Amino acid sequence: MNTPDFSCVITAPDGGREALRASVESVLDQSMRSVEALVVLPAGVPGGLRTEAETLAGRDPDRVRVLAAGAESGSAAALRNAGTDAARGTYVLVLGEGERLHPHACRNLWEAGARTGADLVAGRWTRLTGEDTKEREPAWQRTLFVRSRTVARFAEAPELAVHDALVTGFCLRRQAVERHGLRYDEDLTHSEILFGPLAAAVVGRIALVRRRIVNGRAVPDAGRDLAGLVEAHRRVCHVLVAQGLAEVREERDRAFLVDHLVPLVRDWPCLPAAERGRIAATAARVLPGCVADRALLTLPPVERVGVRLLERGDAEGVLAAAYALRRRGTVTAPLSVGDDGRVYWPGGPDPVLDVTELGHQYRPFGELKLMNRLTRYEADGHGVRLAGRLVLPSHTGPDPDGPLTAHLEFRVRDGSRAFRAPVDELRADATGIAWSTRTDLTRLLRALGPRDTVWDARMVVEDGRTRSVSDLFAAHDLVGPAHGSPARPRLGRLTGDTWQPYVTLRDHLALRLEARRRPARTARRLVHYATHFRPARRARLLLRALAKRRDRLQARGFKVSVYSTWLLRLPVRKGSVVFESHMGTCYGDSPRAVHEEVRARGLPLRAVWAYADSPEGFPKDARLVRRWSWRYLWALARAEYWVDNQGFPQHLDKPSGTTYLQTWHGSAYKRMGFDETRVRLQNAPQRERLQQAVRRFDHFLVRSEHDVATLARAYRLPEESLLRTGYPRNDALVAARVRDETEGRLPRPPLAAELGLSDHRTVVLYAPTFRGGPGRRRRQRLLLDAARFAERFGDTCTLLVRAHYLEAASLPACPPGTVVDVSRHHDVSELLALADVLVTDYSSIMFDYALLDRPIVLFAPDLDAYAAERGSYFDLREKAPGPVTTTEEELFGVLARLKSADAGYQEARAAFAAEFGAFDRGDAARAVVDTVFARHLVPSRSARTGEARR
Repeated sequence: MNTPDFSCVITAPDGGREALRASVESVLDQSMRSVEALVVLPAGVPGGLRTEAETLAGRDPDRVRVLAAGAESGSAAALRNAGTDAARGTYVLVLGEGERLHPHACRNLWEAGARTGADLVAGRWTRLTGEDTKEREPAWQRTLFVRSRTVARFAEAPELAVHDALVTGFCLRRQAVERHGLRYDEDLTHSEILFGPLAAAVVGRIALVRRRIVNGRAVPDAGRDLAGLVEAHRRVCHVLVAQGLAEVREERDRAFLVDHLVPLVRDWPCLPAAERGRIAATAARVLPGCVADRALLTLPPVERVGVRLLERGDAEGVLAAAYALRRRGTVTAPLSVGDDGRVYWPGGPDPVLDVTELGHQYRPFGELKLMNRLTRYEADGHGVRLAGRLVLPSHTGPDPDGPLTAHLEFRVRDGSRAFRAPVDELRADATGIAWSTRTDLTRLLRALGPRDTVWDARMVVEDGRTRSVSDLFAAHDLVGPAHGSPARPRLGRLTGDTWQPYVTLRDHLALRLEARRRPARTARRLVHYATHFRPARRARLLLRALAKRRDRLQARGFKVSVYSTWLLRLPVRKGSVVFESHMGTCYGDSPRAVHEEVRARGLPLRAVWAYADSPEGFPKDARLVRRWSWRYLWALARAEYWVDNQGFPQHLDKPSGTTYLQTWHGSAYKRMGFDETRVRLQNAPQRERLQQAVRRFDHFLVRSEHDVATLARAYRLPEESLLRTGYPRNDALVAARVRDETEGRLPRPPLAAELGLSDHRTVVLYAPTFRGGPGRRRRQRLLLDAARFAERFGDTCTLLVRAHYLEAASLPACPPGTVVDVSRHHDVSELLALADVLVTDYSSIMFDYALLDRPIVLFAPDLDAYAAERGSYFDLREKAPGPVTTTEEELFGVLARLKSADAGYQEARAAFAAEFGAFDRGDAARAVVDTVFARHLVPSRSARTGEARR
């Protein structure tokens, strides 16, 4: 091969034979054949590595060259420079130790370079995870390489230098390297971090390809060479400033924090104590001035605290911050309240150490998760000596006048059993409680032996009124094999003879029953043999097969088959009704209102309610069946009536003698049913399945002609199935409006007392719509910042947060009485009647709340994008029942002047209620019962008397 298209420089400064072989073979396996592998070996390389390189060269001498660098070329940068100088290809690509090319990497780079004439072509790469077995791409690559593109100069793609995007996975035209004299800085240990941005800054055109180029990059170990990483970062920042990209330098600062320093802080407890001290000393020397405070302040509170303490060289402080990172919500340092009312980590007041937004100051002693740091674990012939310190923030603690007691608790991992040991000494001060005790684990922990082999340790502190439970945190090097204690299991020492302490991945102390002596080891070997020889293996396979058969009996596919084949043949049980609301997640909405109307009128009906996860919140006297259980299928197959507001499972056919009342759950703003783009893109069987599910409806409730024109048409419902009665759930809202007009708003409903709401506060209900896709219930971050709301309106308002029933709200800690999560409350109508103002976006809840004639504020930051993506039936801004805001500042501005802002929308809100709730007159439940359950109505006594006379 005279002039290859690619020269792949492979350096091996650390002597890894397997890594060298993997890199060279990835070059030889390229789908583009005109590629050479140039292996550069340092002077004094181990003989095994040199032999491996020569063996690889012997396999394909035309495509593999071995270059021995001089004695002075020992660093990785020097080896790369030597390889670049010796390269013959049109393009030069450098691979770090163990990195492997994707099979089509060179072809993809070459095609992009030939098409664009670029001097630098870069693509995606993966890096090893902490386990060194799996690989993944850094998350930021998704936006950088979202598409293939070409830029004329570096300033058009500055994100290449924000993260370390050009440490690998790119190639340079050799002529450009020679023309600009590009070299790796040999005085810099992480020279690859600087080389990429420097090359991008001086070459001409740059091409980005969205294909993967390199696999297996090792993550830089910040603890091993923090000074080198910091110096490389400084030099990259100098390049950015020289290019006039000062704002990119700020982004680079934050990326350096997130990519290198925060992971170092997070992994701090896994490092030995001596290593932590060495790194802290280095950090105190190199970090000050490296990153501006404004970049630090963009990080979450605990992350920025950890970096600040690392910068100060405070090894113990970093350890506390690391525990707080690894155990979210745990107080790991004695927080203090400053003169300004803000909460600071020890070492403040410093804006970087301000952790007020964590909300720890709002929780009392018994509710706080406190770090209990184990500082001593000594085992001897008389037992185990333990000592530690429980952290206390300055704003709370145990009752100083109460009797302070504590005990250690050792619980088996499954929680089935626990043993207690009293704590001998407790010494409380302003920042914590120091404690120590001696316990005999041999006598205390009487495990059975075979199954309860792992026990977790924690401490319980009581002051006579409150109780605080805390795990025992410990550094990973605090305990080791020498700290074992004798064990006496109930089934004998053949099942285990030693309690071995260890620190879990979640940093707390645990004990494991081990077999160290010969009798126990022999017994375990015999047990292992007895359970693994051929008959035992066959027995296990048989049990596994039986378990699969048992699981198959509970599989939904099997249940649907049995339901359709057998259960539907059963006769319908007259007077039986199955109620379900929001797929079993709650006891509420219109099905509840219909059920309560049936009970109030004494109809002879047998009602069954379906629940999804928990029966909590359903009436104690109600007959309940778990959704998708066999009892659920039996009840559906035999019911005379089905009543729900969402839809019983699509795959379950309705029995021939059953009447299905679909109350539905709201009027439509966004497109629904067959009007949805998602449904229109489905295949014919999927659309037919939806149509069959809708055909089951015998009655469908509508609350206005808008519902007829939208929902009924979108689901292709026949006219005779529509009941123009309104929603039974809204009868309570109509009654509440009448009560407001005649009696006033006070006193509030009983629910206010349950939620701890006072009469003088304005109650704001925030109820956003569902934004996710199909799948399990998940926790979402709200578009509205509840903490900012509490800070702005906490003195006068209470924010009730109602997440969609398919989602869960993730709320920050806020002052008591300012923010309350009511997502688990079953009936939203009770919350609407309680609220003074509604904040929502596109949720159908606005159609219901308009019946109360109370203020509505729409908070829709993504209004245009949402309407374009999902589609809508009308222009929300045109018909809005209240102000439409797109930013938090606009929303807060409207809430601050609510009376004046609402005054201009009273007519619009009345028109909105008239258009979308025309049939909601307050008698929907009665009308529905009269229509659907007519044959079960009990005639009045006078009617029965008249009938008898006739």
